[in-house]
Amino acid sequence: MVKVMLQIYPVMPAASEEERIAMRPLGRNAEVYQETIAGVHDLVRAADDLGFWGCATIEHHFHSEGYEVGPQPGILNAYWAAITKNVRIGQLGYVMSAQNPIRVAEEAAILDHLLKGRSFVGFARGYQARWTNTLGQHLGTRATRSPEAQTAERRAELGEEVFKKLGSDDEVNRRLFEEQIEIVLKAWTQETVEHDSPLWQIPYPYDTGTEWPMYSTADLGAPGEMPDRKHVRKVSVVPSPYTKPHPPVFVASSASPATVEYCARKGFIPTYFAGIRGPASLGPQYVEWAKEAGHDFGVGQNQALVRWIQIGKDMDEARQKILRYDAEIQKHFYSQTSSSQYRGDTAGYNWNDWVDATLNTGLWIAGSLEDVKRQYIEQWKQLPAEYAVIICHYAQQPLESVVENLSQFMEHIKPELDEMTAYSQEPVAAGR
Repeated sequence: MVKVMLQIYPVMPAASEEERIAMRPLGRNAEVYQETIAGVHDLVRAADDLGFWGCATIEHHFHSEGYEVGPQPGILNAYWAAITKNVRIGQLGYVMSAQNPIRVAEEAAILDHLLKGRSFVGFARGYQARWTNTLGQHLGTRATRSPEAQTAERRAELGEEVFKKLGSDDEVNRRLFEEQIEIVLKAWTQETVEHDSPLWQIPYPYDTGTEWPMYSTADLGAPGEMPDRKHVRKVSVVPSPYTKPHPPVFVASSASPATVEYCARKGFIPTYFAGIRGPASLGPQYVEWAKEAGHDFGVGQNQALVRWIQIGKDMDEARQKILRYDAEIQKHFYSQTSSSQYRGDTAGYNWNDWVDATLNTGLWIAGSLEDVKRQYIEQWKQLPAEYAVIICHYAQQPLESVVENLSQFMEHIKPELDEMTAYSQEPVAAGR
C-alpha cells in the first residue's frame, strides 16, 4: 500500500508578477504571512481528514521574494501535532550541512513525544547558497548542486573549472552532512555521546573534558558522563525519542548515486526530487546496497517519489493551473538554481515557455484525472515507490484548489498505486 505524503512549500501569494514586485519584499509582509500560515494549518487538517500518511514542510531561509517561506519547520510541526489526529508529521527536511546536530536531535525527539510516535524526520544537504553558506559559515559549509546530477550538456555549459568547483563544494557538503547526521544518531540512540573531529568536540574541550562543579552528576547522570567527579567527559542528550530507536528518516535526493547508496546503508528513505529516469535506475541498486548492510527491502520499498500535480478537466485547464500557481516560481527560482536550459536571462521566454519548462523538469504530473492517473501508473511501473510525496505551492494555489487535487488523488489514483505496492508494514527506523 502506497503511503501518501503532503509536502507544503509556503508561497506567499501575489495576483501577478507585477504585484509581487509592487509588494517587495513580500516575504516580510506580516499580514500576508499571517493569512498564509493560517491556511497552511487548514491544509494540514484537510490532509489528516483525507487519510494522508504524512505532512511535511521545508527548511529554507531568506526568501524575501515570498516563494518558499519556511525557516523553522519544527515550530510548525509542533503546532500541527496539536491539531491533527492520525497523520504523521515531519519535515523534508532539516538542512544538516548548516544545522546544529544536537539541537536537531533534541527538537526531533520532543516532536516525537508531542506526537506520541506520529513523526518522521527529514534531512537535506542544502543547495541554496544564499542561506546555506551564511547559516553554515561556522561549519565551513558550501551549498551543493550535486555534480552527479548534472547533465552532460550542463557540464559542458559550466566548463570544467566551474564543474570541478561544484565537485569540491559537494565533497565538503557531503562530509559535513554525513558527520552531522552521525551525531544526531548518537544523540538519539546512546545514553552518552562523545565525538572528536575537526568539526565537533563533544564535550568541549574533548582532550580534558569540561569542568563541571555539580559533582553529583557522577551519581545522578548517565554512567560515564563524569567519571572523575570533576570533568564532563561525555554528554547525555535528553530526551530520547518516543520511537525506538528513532523515527523514520527521509533524505532528499536529486537521484545522486552517492546519496542513494548512503541511504541504503543506513536504512534511510531516499526521497527523489527528480524525473523518473534516475530513480528507476537507482531503485534496484538501492535494494542491493541495503542488502549488503543487512536491510531487506523489495524494489521500491523504503523509497519515495516526489511530484507536483495539477488536475484539470483537460490538459489545457491543467496548464492554466501551472501558469497561475507554478510558472512564476519556475521562472525566477527553480530554473535559476538548477541545470535547466532556461537558466539565465529570462527575457526571451513567454509564459507558455515557463509552463513548458515546468513540465519538462519531470517533477510535474498534469492533465485530466485520467491523464494524471495514467502517468502515475507508468512511473510506478518503473519504480513502485512505497511513498508518494505530493508538493503544493500553497497559498499561491488557493486552499480549495489544492484540496481538490489531493482529494482526487486519494480517491482515484492511490487505489491504483496500492495494487502496485505490496508494502503494508510501517517503515523500519534504521540507522545501524
